[in-house]
Amino acid sequence: MEKSRNIACLVILSLSIFGSTILAQTNSNKTEEGKSIILMTYNLKFASPTYKPLWEDRRDMQVDMIRKYNPDIIGTQEGLKEQIDYLREQLPEYDVVGEGRQGGDDDEHMAIFYKRDKFRLRELSSFALSNTPEVIGSGPDVNPRIMTWARLAYINKPEKGENSEYPMDYRGHWENNQEFYIFNTHYFNGGKAQLARLNASKLIMERTKPLDRFGKWEAERPIFLMGDFNCHPGSDPHKVLVGDGNSENSDLFIDTNVDGDPREIDWILYKGGVTPVKYEEVEYNVNGVYPSDHKPIYVEFQIVD
Repeated sequence: MEKSRNIACLVILSLSIFGSTILAQTNSNKTEEGKSIILMTYNLKFASPTYKPLWEDRRDMQVDMIRKYNPDIIGTQEGLKEQIDYLREQLPEYDVVGEGRQGGDDDEHMAIFYKRDKFRLRELSSFALSNTPEVIGSGPDVNPRIMTWARLAYINKPEKGENSEYPMDYRGHWENNQEFYIFNTHYFNGGKAQLARLNASKLIMERTKPLDRFGKWEAERPIFLMGDFNCHPGSDPHKVLVGDGNSENSDLFIDTNVDGDPREIDWILYKGGVTPVKYEEVEYNVNGVYPSDHKPIYVEFQIVD
């Protein structure tokens, strides 16, 4: 796979807000069986002047929902810069990365929010869901689509009274290099986009296949794929990613929506050393009013050491 584009060329929507008060309680990321990670995918619904309720009336509902569920990482779709900036300001416990589907600040963003005190960003890039993936904004003239992805590492801080995992001279000690990938996207919509969605899945498989190892010494690293896929489980684009249930291909993803809604178009898929322990289609609303036309998908994973 080609080297990722220079991180400086991407829009890093939030690098630091030092001195801010953390507004949500931090997950311990520990269970009785070990470390866990909580993911959420959420189509924010872009700030359309014709959609009711308006963004100004629903943005604080989204902030409240995120605080309540307190995910470690959130992949968002459709958010315009104004929306992403507002969530960043209200949720200072997260850093935010990503860019618009036209590049830079333009158009809808594929943003990734991650807990600043738990993860370190090691690699970041985007590619277009098109025949020229390296050209952001390529594809159809209207509503091109992109993928934002990040390689994150756990910040391994010893608990009070515990010794560090790292020896005094830790050169050559790779066993503590606990990393994973987050891929966040929004597929083409509409009945005429079936081939585009299928080709998007094929491109994603091509791009993710080389990433589960980093040198001979590295154990398999988890890869998470999330977003609004605008098609249902069992569709051809879904089968490209997860197979048909009979395949033994280890490169395939696994869907966390095992017993959920068969019409669900928002997915969190995974492969590598993790096991899902909780799946929820979030029914958050205020007096029957929902803050988006999509319901977030929330999944808790157990890290397999």
